Amino acid sequence: MKLAILGLLSLLVASSGLLMNNAFGEVSENSSYHLEGSGFAATEEIIRHSAIDMAFTSHQKSGSSIDILIEDGFITLDNQEFEISELEGKFLREGRYIRINGNVDGSDGFETKISFFGRLVEESKEAAIYGFTGRITTTDNSYKIIYTAKLSQLAKITETNEISFEDKTISIRILPGASNQGVASSYIPSGDTREPRIGDNQIRFSYFSEDRISIEPGATITFVNEDDVSHNIISGKENYGDRYNPFTPDGRVATGEILPGETSNITFDEMGFYRLYDPAYPWMKIIVYSFPTVDNVYLGTTTNQQGN
Repeated sequence: MKLAILGLLSLLVASSGLLMNNAFGEVSENSSYHLEGSGFAATEEIIRHSAIDMAFTSHQKSGSSIDILIEDGFITLDNQEFEISELEGKFLREGRYIRINGNVDGSDGFETKISFFGRLVEESKEAAIYGFTGRITTTDNSYKIIYTAKLSQLAKITETNEISFEDKTISIRILPGASNQGVASSYIPSGDTREPRIGDNQIRFSYFSEDRISIEPGATITFVNEDDVSHNIISGKENYGDRYNPFTPDGRVATGEILPGETSNITFDEMGFYRLYDPAYPWMKIIVYSFPTVDNVYLGTTTNQQGN
């Protein structure tokens, strides 16, 4: 039954591509793009939900192809997340196709290989829809993927003092007990309000009310410290696999000391990806995506939820 469903999905994706053979992808050199989508990853035994979310820039054009530099992003298999490490890509035949290949990093520290091929299915003036097929190869399995993904171009942002961002303020709570590294093998402390996550035979806790959030440039995030110790949230580059120096500060964001019960506001004027963490408690981390085309979209650990 599962293989029959997989075959039907493959046929639908292929058929959609054939129907849109005359479509033209409006892609260009030296532009920024956001690719987001979801679908399924399947082996002969299992079918898992999978999602893709990445930002990239287009570079030199050669004939009808344009090189792609993958800037940042992630791929998921159910509740397992893989962050972008070494990926390369191309727009082919002036945007009719997209090819993405390379490695992504999983939380287990092992490299996972991906090989995706996208075919343009439909487009509008604002975005394009691609059907993707390909493979995700982990140390345990090789999954065939089927995605439907939206490609949108990130427009240049013009700053102005006439726009009010009062309605674009989002509160992120630093949860009680966040300063204690939340790994417990046998119990949840009484009264602990952090959300437990189960994985690798351990119970892991959230440290912020949201782990990942997408906003529009110009939005303000208010960090509310509900913990019983002070916190300082800064931005930096994550050094995967380095347990002694997990982050390198990049100087883009710094809240300063947030005392227990106090708040700090940070306005994100530039688009891009921000990895935020507390240098005193580096397990406390949150990712902020700043794109001009989203409307306060909250991204949970495994599901996307549209905020109001």
